[in-house]
Amino acid sequence: MIFNSDQFFTIIIWVVVLDYALNTVIDLLNYKKANSKLPTDLKDIFDEEKYDKAVQYQRVNTKFGLWSGLSSLIIMLLVLIFGIFGDLDSYVRLHFESVITQTLAFFGIIYIINDIWNIPWQWYSTFKIEEKFGFNKMTPSLFWKDKLKNYLLTIIVGGILLSVLVFLITWIGQSFWWIFWLVITVFMIGANFFYTSWILPLFNKLVPLEQGSLREKILAYGKSVNFPIENIYIMDGSKRSSKANAFFSGFGKRKKIVLFDTLMEKHTEEELVAILAHEVGHNKKKHTISGMISGVLQSGAMLFIMSFMVFNPALSQALGAEHLSFPVNFIAFGIIYTPISLILSLFSNFISRKHEFQADEFATITYNGEALQNALKKLSVDSLSNLKPHKWYVFFHYSHPPLLQRLKAIDKHK
Repeated sequence: MIFNSDQFFTIIIWVVVLDYALNTVIDLLNYKKANSKLPTDLKDIFDEEKYDKAVQYQRVNTKFGLWSGLSSLIIMLLVLIFGIFGDLDSYVRLHFESVITQTLAFFGIIYIINDIWNIPWQWYSTFKIEEKFGFNKMTPSLFWKDKLKNYLLTIIVGGILLSVLVFLITWIGQSFWWIFWLVITVFMIGANFFYTSWILPLFNKLVPLEQGSLREKILAYGKSVNFPIENIYIMDGSKRSSKANAFFSGFGKRKKIVLFDTLMEKHTEEELVAILAHEVGHNKKKHTISGMISGVLQSGAMLFIMSFMVFNPALSQALGAEHLSFPVNFIAFGIIYTPISLILSLFSNFISRKHEFQADEFATITYNGEALQNALKKLSVDSLSNLKPHKWYVFFHYSHPPLLQRLKAIDKHK
């Protein structure tokens, strides 16, 4: 079925409104489920004061999200109804000659305006909410430095990829999708290989884990599961937040383990090795590879579908453009693709939660389930996690299972 511009416009409006409505309902369900009274099954994890603080943290963030989401909805509807994207397309056509420069200017202007709009929200979240609950360690100076670095990365990386995309579209036509898919695949693999070497150092300092008891325990564990561990780094995560984390990056000899300094401060050596054992479990069970393959396949599917829409002038006209416009069609396609993206994210989150259980099981069997449980409890308490989320909120948003489910699963493998 071929849609005209009015039908496309109606579809786009409905997608925007229904997506907002769905997320709002889920947020409200999660909000109403929060209870300030400490549940019996959480008494060995939280005390009354800490649990009440966690509930308040969830409520404040939910309210903040509802207000920011509503404001974004209103802005988007006004932009769509008054054809602002079409006006912007006419402006860049007058001031730039080639399709590539027009597209870069179009998205550059949108990026700047959108970021200016978001800065007050980001500022309030960081320096009001996170500050109030004791998480924020970022200074205003660091906030702006991060902004400038993100602008630079967006201009370089985003500009190059967008230019290649438009070039392929204008040069090859509808078959552009599979060549750009190869480009994106190479980029995704390269980003995974070089993230901790090239990108992360722009924002954080990485120092090798010094010789000592912890390093010896980590190396001994790696040897026991035939998993060579050489590159272990400590990252200064405390310069931005008191929250803790750990992750693996890269493949083969470029594989690196990164521990936040906040993680080091709050956990015993046994707990730290248990956390690493969990991460090793992801690698041993090929979760990193399967996640990469899933991302590649999803990007290919998205580009294939986009190839049938990017040349449709009715789609451009639906957003107010007078002629076929690739940048306007990118915007329209991104909105229309939202339901498909939602379905794919539900599947990805389901697989991710399954993988977390498997990594927990691996760490329990090969190292110490009790130490892992203690580490997970501390991480949840220190970050004021929601330990009683609504099941629908978990289904739509959680890439990790709720803590209580993980603790029960670990008990089965001890």
